[in-house]
Amino acid sequence: MTTDNIKNEENQEEINDSSINEDSNEVNEEVSTQGTEEENNVSSSFEVGETVTGTVYKIEDKFIKAHIDGSDFEGIVPISQLTSKRIERPEEIVSEDDSIKGVVIKVEDEEDRKNVILSIRKLEESNAYDSLQSAKDNDETITGTVMEVVKAGLVIDVGVRGFIPASLLSDAYIEDLEQFDGQELEVKVEDIESEKNRVILNRKRIVESEKAVERKKQLKTLEVGSIVEGEVVRITTFGAFINLGEVDGLAHISELSYSRVEKVEDAVNIGDKVNVKILDVDPEQERISLSLKKAQESPFDEFVKQNSEGDVLEGTVKRLVDFGAFVEVTPGVEGLVHVSEISHEHVAVPSDVLKEGQTTQVKILSLNEDSEKISLSIKETTEPAPRSQNNQPKVYRDDSDDEGPTLGDVFGDRFKDLDI
Repeated sequence: MTTDNIKNEENQEEINDSSINEDSNEVNEEVSTQGTEEENNVSSSFEVGETVTGTVYKIEDKFIKAHIDGSDFEGIVPISQLTSKRIERPEEIVSEDDSIKGVVIKVEDEEDRKNVILSIRKLEESNAYDSLQSAKDNDETITGTVMEVVKAGLVIDVGVRGFIPASLLSDAYIEDLEQFDGQELEVKVEDIESEKNRVILNRKRIVESEKAVERKKQLKTLEVGSIVEGEVVRITTFGAFINLGEVDGLAHISELSYSRVEKVEDAVNIGDKVNVKILDVDPEQERISLSLKKAQESPFDEFVKQNSEGDVLEGTVKRLVDFGAFVEVTPGVEGLVHVSEISHEHVAVPSDVLKEGQTTQVKILSLNEDSEKISLSIKETTEPAPRSQNNQPKVYRDDSDDEGPTLGDVFGDRFKDLDI
């Protein structure tokens, strides 16, 4: 409630209280034209603040009259003291022969006038405040009816006029408050000051509590491996939060697509309806891991159906690393060309001969369906370059016609007697 609204409510209560004497004067003029009015300073069997009961026997436009049980006094209840609700005529809430209970707010005990001015409203409010305080102390839920919709929230009847600020109405922003007009709502007592006629109520806590119960129920029904529909409700740098009803799950950026995703927004947008596969559920922490890509048929499975080892394909170099190059052979499917399979010539680093985005021919060396890994070769798609003549090993031969001396010519028969 805004400060002005609260003050208006408090001022209204002060006006009502100050009008009691005016009401009683008006009533007295209608009830009797004899005698003079005196204040509550006479001895009688009634005291201000005392609770009495009686039976209604007359209803006028501005007051009702009742026989006070066990006495010759009349009880008069001005219309302003009948109820805290806004009424035009007493007949809206009371009928003749009804039994009433009220608190004495004024005693008129004269020779020809024995009246007590009663307030049913004050008694009901006093009981209501006691009940509200008990509900607050015990964190109980109470029910009230929306009496008025204001810009800052809802005025609600809980025995007295209470107020629900818009910020305490729900766990989410509600633009149209008029939808609650006249509705019966369950609320908690947030704050209470009976001296100031101030009661602040909270519906948000009930909404949150109900949703917490529903979350736990849904968490128990979610099965790992099942595919469910959800809605993207929040995007972060590391993934997307997807609402599954009463709970949200996280799809990590690596689980958004079989293709490499640089930014989450490249794969999904807030409000998208998507199918997701449940990877893990932690009921205690209320955490759910989801995957968009695993809810779809794997491009690898489709690739395996259409290709086999030994096939030669055209691919695109996607990433270069020290140990090789990752080549995309179909959308969402990449294979590794080890550095040793890039060329027949020695390659120190892949970037010496390849560039990202480059198209190249590759041969499938192996397909591992369990790990979804593909080994590729570029060099197997090409023939090794022929060796040049300059690279042939040199053989030295003597093609001259001159006959040089032999060993026999040099040494003769010097070694013929050696036993060797």
